[in-house]
Amino acid sequence: MKATQGTTYRMLGSRLNDAALKLEELRKIGVTGKKLNAPSDDPAAIRPVFNTRKQLSNVDRYLDTMGKSLDTMEATDGHLKHVENIMQRAKEIMSNAINGTLNDNDRTGLADELAGLRQELLAAANGTVDGKHLFAGYQEDTVPFVKNSAYTPQSYDPNDSSTWPYLYQGDENATMLEMTPGELVQINLTGNNLFFGASAWDPANPANNSTESGRYDLFLELTQAEEALRSNDQAAMQTSLGDLEGAAEQNRRLRAQLGNQAARVDATMSYQEEVRVDLKQILSRYEDANAIEAFNNILQQETAFQAALSVTSKVSQLSILDYL
Repeated sequence: MKATQGTTYRMLGSRLNDAALKLEELRKIGVTGKKLNAPSDDPAAIRPVFNTRKQLSNVDRYLDTMGKSLDTMEATDGHLKHVENIMQRAKEIMSNAINGTLNDNDRTGLADELAGLRQELLAAANGTVDGKHLFAGYQEDTVPFVKNSAYTPQSYDPNDSSTWPYLYQGDENATMLEMTPGELVQINLTGNNLFFGASAWDPANPANNSTESGRYDLFLELTQAEEALRSNDQAAMQTSLGDLEGAAEQNRRLRAQLGNQAARVDATMSYQEEVRVDLKQILSRYEDANAIEAFNNILQQETAFQAALSVTSKVSQLSILDYL
């Protein structure tokens, strides 16, 4: 069977087109640095690539949430440090009041300073990050602590939070962070636990709320210290000094607890960063092209394409006159 000139042209055109498409694919690999640009490039690699990408997406999500949580925990620690300084200064004031010889003006000045410290404590307890209150539990948009205008020393009942110097408007729900599948860690402290010494809290029934035995209401301790100074009650001042130390220790203990949790989050972030590097390497083996190999393949294909062009050009110049 003879090949007609038309058949020859079609065959050469088809091969020239194939060579051009191959060169285009190789150039795309060279430009993108990826040898896997379409499923047809390596069908066997599609499933492991998708699985690896999914794992990478999960790791990135965990890293993002842990990073934001760690920022919040660090901001919280700053507020707790300020609370510690407040309680330390309150102890110094009471110690001076007990051990020094003070007149009425001196005691009034120290009592006024305690009142100022109580305001600082309120500001710290109502601290925010990105517009969200740190110590309100799930009620992040609600100011957690407000002054109780109905409070009087005579009406105070440790088993009824509606009689306390300050009222808590948050809840007892701590925020939990999922660091890895199934691994949860608490990343905040609720106001009822930190400032009132009450692990459980019932917002609807104040009579169910009480400061636990051996724990302290920080607002109450500052309030009673001020009251003892203004009334020059030496016995109450002695009691207040010990209670202020207990309240300061409560803050230190919970601050240390939060610090341990922050350390866990930081360590997990480091581990997840290492996992991310490993997954990137796995993905690279399937997707990334060898730069030198890609460059050589492009040169070879360009040479082959130029040769095909040359042959096609010469064949296209043939006519019937060349056979006469």
